[in-house]
Amino acid sequence: MRGEPSCPKCGGRVRAPGLFADSWQCDVHGTVHPVQPVIPPSVEALEVVVHRTQVPVWMPWPLPVGWLFTGVACAGDDRTGGRATAVACSGPGPLGGIGELILVSEELGVGLGARYAGLDAPDPGPYLDVEKPPQVKVLAAGRPTPLWHVSGAPVDRAVFAGEALGVWLWAVVWPEQSGLLMYDELVLADLRDAGAEVELVPCGALSPRLLKP
Repeated sequence: MRGEPSCPKCGGRVRAPGLFADSWQCDVHGTVHPVQPVIPPSVEALEVVVHRTQVPVWMPWPLPVGWLFTGVACAGDDRTGGRATAVACSGPGPLGGIGELILVSEELGVGLGARYAGLDAPDPGPYLDVEKPPQVKVLAAGRPTPLWHVSGAPVDRAVFAGEALGVWLWAVVWPEQSGLLMYDELVLADLRDAGAEVELVPCGALSPRLLKP
């Protein structure tokens, strides 16, 4: 399942560094960190991203009962390393049906989280009301981490965002009512620190949300 690198903000085609630019370029968004082609979920795919990335690779651990790892994406190249990661998981929704969760960790301005959130801005800042108490809290790498509801997202999903380990953390959940999952104080592990436990991750079929949010 091979493909070409794409723009993290719009999914469009990007041009590789060359004579006239020393960075990847999108016709719409200019200089970007390209999203590498998404490959089917496997322990090996996770390990590739874990070893490449400069930012956390978040996953609920342990996974909620019945949930599976359903794909991973990474923005960046071999020269810069991964500047954003997106991990998808799927399983029984709190109110029935199938729920899907994508956790994005990214540096300022990359724009991958906003794309999954359905927002036309690179970062969640303008959509967060941090003057109010956070709507949910997760435990990320052992640290209590507040997440605020992100306004302006499409009604088919619930979006939360905050900061963890110095970079943005996004949680995007489909359908919107499955956002109740986030109120259970999820424990998130940074898979860069998981070691051999990565081999225990149960894998499912590739989430189409990773390809077309």
